[in-house]
Amino acid sequence: MENIVTIRLKKKVTAKPGQRLFLKDIAVLDMQGDASENLQELLVCKLSLSNGNFAVIDVIDVMKLIRRHFPSLDIRYAGPPQTLIEIQTGSKRPSLIAVIFAMLVLFIGSGLTIMNFHMDVSMPQVHERIYYLITGVHKKSPLILQIPYSLGIGIGIFLFFNRLFKKRFNEEPSPLELEMYLYQENIDQYIINDDKQKADCKHHESGT
Repeated sequence: MENIVTIRLKKKVTAKPGQRLFLKDIAVLDMQGDASENLQELLVCKLSLSNGNFAVIDVIDVMKLIRRHFPSLDIRYAGPPQTLIEIQTGSKRPSLIAVIFAMLVLFIGSGLTIMNFHMDVSMPQVHERIYYLITGVHKKSPLILQIPYSLGIGIGIFLFFNRLFKKRFNEEPSPLELEMYLYQENIDQYIINDDKQKADCKHHESGT
C-alpha cells in the first residue's frame, strides 16, 4: 500500500530559546498506509536568538527534510505554506505604578474626549431644547434627560466592548479584539514576507 502523508503546517508556534522543534510541534500530520510513526519525532530545527525573536519555516523545506529521511513517502500538504515561530524570552511583568499611570492617562484622556465632543455639539442646549419640546417648559439643566443619558453612555461602552471586567456578555469578539487580531495578523504576515524577501535576495546573490 502506498504510504501517503498529508501535512498541514500550523500558522504560528511559540517556543523558547534553545528548544528543539519536531515535526509534530509545527504541523498536523495525517498518515495513511505504513507511514512510520517516527515521522512525528523528526527534528526540524533548534531555535536560537542569533537571528532575532522570529523564525519562518517553509513547507518546501519541511517536505525536503521528510524526503531526505523517508524517501518512499508520498507527501501532500494543505493549509498555510509557512509556519511563524515566535521565540519567547520571558516577558517582564509591568510594575503597579506603570499600570496605574496608564489607567489614569486613559481615564483622563477619554473623559476629556467625551467632554469636548459634548461641547462641540452643544449637548446641554440640545437637552434643554428636547425638554422644552416635550414639556413646553424652559429648564436650565433637565436632569431627567441628562442622568439617563450619562448612564446610557457607560452602559453603551460596556455593551460595545462586550466585557464587564472579566465577564463577557456573549461569545462574539469585541471591536477591540477584532482590531488587535487584525493588527497581529498584519505583523505576522509582514514578518513572513520580510523573511521571504531576505531569502530571495540571498538566493539571488549566491546565484550571481
